[in-house]
Amino acid sequence: DEVTEVLAHRGEDLQDKFVEVPCSEDYDSHKRFEGCTPRKCGRGVTDAVITREEAERIRRIAERGLSLGGSDGGASILDLHSGALSLGKHFVNLYRYFEDKIQDIFTEEDFALYRDVRHRIQQRIAQAFGISSTSMYLTKPTFFSKINNTEAKTTHDEYWHPHVDKVTYGSFDYTSLLYLSDYTEDFGGGRFVFMDAGSNKTVEPRAGRVSFFTSGSENLHRVEKVHWGTRYAITISFTCNPDHGIGDPVLT
Repeated sequence: DEVTEVLAHRGEDLQDKFVEVPCSEDYDSHKRFEGCTPRKCGRGVTDAVITREEAERIRRIAERGLSLGGSDGGASILDLHSGALSLGKHFVNLYRYFEDKIQDIFTEEDFALYRDVRHRIQQRIAQAFGISSTSMYLTKPTFFSKINNTEAKTTHDEYWHPHVDKVTYGSFDYTSLLYLSDYTEDFGGGRFVFMDAGSNKTVEPRAGRVSFFTSGSENLHRVEKVHWGTRYAITISFTCNPDHGIGDPVLT
């Protein structure tokens, strides 16, 4: 269970770090899309796509939205696409619940920044895996997460279990995480851990850092329990199947 290698230290400023790993067979049980479905698999980390200032602005969007709700347990989510917001032990639809007041919470500039950040991450993933960014589609769920050390109250709060995104969400082909807070400064624990046979490799969150990877079993992973403070991140995921694509969120 020990971390044996740190892929990205919080104090590092990484331009681009990429590690190729053999692809799993998970993609074979889904329809393949040439020029997109992974044939090259791996994981990357970069601090050169999103600035810290942009990450702070994105975090403020998350804080405003999540302040309207929040899980009774330690893990809250906000999905600007579907409107899903943790509230107590359940979820509500942010847009239905707050209706016209939503314009007081978010601005068009917020959503424009969100779109721009998503676009840049998409381009970076495409570049790393040698595919066209136009063959990738945003897919659900894509969401903000806020994690603290409050005891879990429901299974939705148990974020720390090892999992495979392609198995959990069949549409996922490429997963990315944009970190919005700093390991050891804003929170303790909460590192991202790739679980490889015989060794674990971790990414230490840093505001503005993007971690991305192919979504199959070659990248089994988990998040350590947060021991203190609050960890903010946004998960942005992509599919090769246009039927599973979603549009950017819009402020209506």
